[in-house]
Amino acid sequence: MIETLLILSGAIYVTLGGAHALYTFLDTRSPRRIVPDDPAVIEAMATSNVRLARGGTTMWNAWVGFNFSHSIAALLVGTLCLLAGLDAGVLIVSPGLIFALMLVSLVYVGLAVLYWFAIPIAGTVIASVCLAAAWALSLT
Repeated sequence: MIETLLILSGAIYVTLGGAHALYTFLDTRSPRRIVPDDPAVIEAMATSNVRLARGGTTMWNAWVGFNFSHSIAALLVGTLCLLAGLDAGVLIVSPGLIFALMLVSLVYVGLAVLYWFAIPIAGTVIASVCLAAAWALSLT
């Protein structure tokens, strides 16, 4: 049962992270998914430098980079959950590992509720419930 819960949570994060990476990649060519509704805002992002970078990058490039790095993090969490659930011998699966994955997932829930929209909220909540149940079961 623990393995199934880990695999389900991993599948959710791999799906969300993969879709996010794909949409970000497609937006580099034709911005229409994870972008502002107003084309003028996209243009402003493309022509506005990030102050911290002192002209080294535009807000648009930073936006694309943030989205790709966010995708990689979700894919990493999902992969760790899948490896733990499949017990592939790559990880030492313990209550501590499952607890750490659950904490990361709960952070994603908080971010989703504060900043994102319905699909990632639902996905992160379901994955967190699966991880919480897997952790509780791992303690017995």
